[in-house]
Amino acid sequence: MTKAEFIDRIAADDRIGSKKDASDAVEAVLDGIVDALKAGEDVNFTGFGKFSVNERGPRQGVNPRTGERITIPGGKVPKFSAGAGLKGAVKGS
Repeated sequence: MTKAEFIDRIAADDRIGSKKDASDAVEAVLDGIVDALKAGEDVNFTGFGKFSVNERGPRQGVNPRTGERITIPGGKVPKFSAGAGLKGAVKGS
């Protein structure tokens, strides 16, 4: 599902007034999550899941063209851990 398809699905909900309102709501939620992660905060939706930032250390890799060993720098990466409610809904239980 693309972002546009997701917005269409949200717009079809009776609690949302229009497609513009749905688009604004989706953008606001995504922007809020990104801003919190940039600030080093976790975002936890009980029953749904947790967004967090993990620190990844440098690691060794191989350049596929030359076969030369290279060091891939570490950095921060986003992480999502699904909550029990989401896991149960996906499993169908």
